[in-house]
Amino acid sequence: MCQLLGMNSFKPARLSFSLAGFIRRGGDTDEHADGWGLAMYEERRCRLTVDPQPSARSPLADLAARNAIHSRNVIAHIRKATQGDISQLNCHPFVRELWGREWSFAHNGNLDKAGLAAVHFHVPRGQTDSEWAFCLLMDALQSAFGEVEPSLADAQVVLAEATRRIALCGTFNFMLSNGEVLFVHRSTELHFLQRRHPFGCARLLDCPMDIDFSRVNHPDDRMSIIATKPLTNECWQPLPTGELVAFRDGARSA
Repeated sequence: MCQLLGMNSFKPARLSFSLAGFIRRGGDTDEHADGWGLAMYEERRCRLTVDPQPSARSPLADLAARNAIHSRNVIAHIRKATQGDISQLNCHPFVRELWGREWSFAHNGNLDKAGLAAVHFHVPRGQTDSEWAFCLLMDALQSAFGEVEPSLADAQVVLAEATRRIALCGTFNFMLSNGEVLFVHRSTELHFLQRRHPFGCARLLDCPMDIDFSRVNHPDDRMSIIATKPLTNECWQPLPTGELVAFRDGARSA
């Protein structure tokens, strides 16, 4: 299975610390060696970097981690190929535009493409089941709302139903963002934590690095970190299974 990492923050923040540990899982501390990708938002626009090399040995991944921009929403992915060639085209995250926003998506799991519905508005460019599922989510939004952007609450209802249908075809852990909100869905394994005042210290599990967050954050900073497996010695919590959860302004939405 692949590895997922996401962040949703109240204010623009850098994910460099978490990324430094995360990229080690791509061929060093774990077996996922078939490419990696990183989507970081600047308002509605998404800065996307993908590379078919193992992230633990990719100079581009190291550079991206050390020079991560300040962003309110980030999705990172390390691939273990189950469907599709090892190529840049099949690396997650995938990006599509809808209602003037760039939506990004990354998936961990394996879906039976024979059971998935046909796509109409958004056509996959690569060979993966993951991109097909992303296109189905985008199709569901466009079919439901046309050219008028809905509220996030209404969008979540439609996405939740589309997610339920897709999850019938296999394992569907994923992250989806439009630069404002981060939607996540757990089929098998996905954890989260919130960092807020009073900030403490943390140590990465995948490399010898620690940080005192009280020295780099302000009292009003708040962010949620989501990952397939915990990245640090902090108190991570499993997300509920089978529920589409939204994170906004650094907190899990009610």
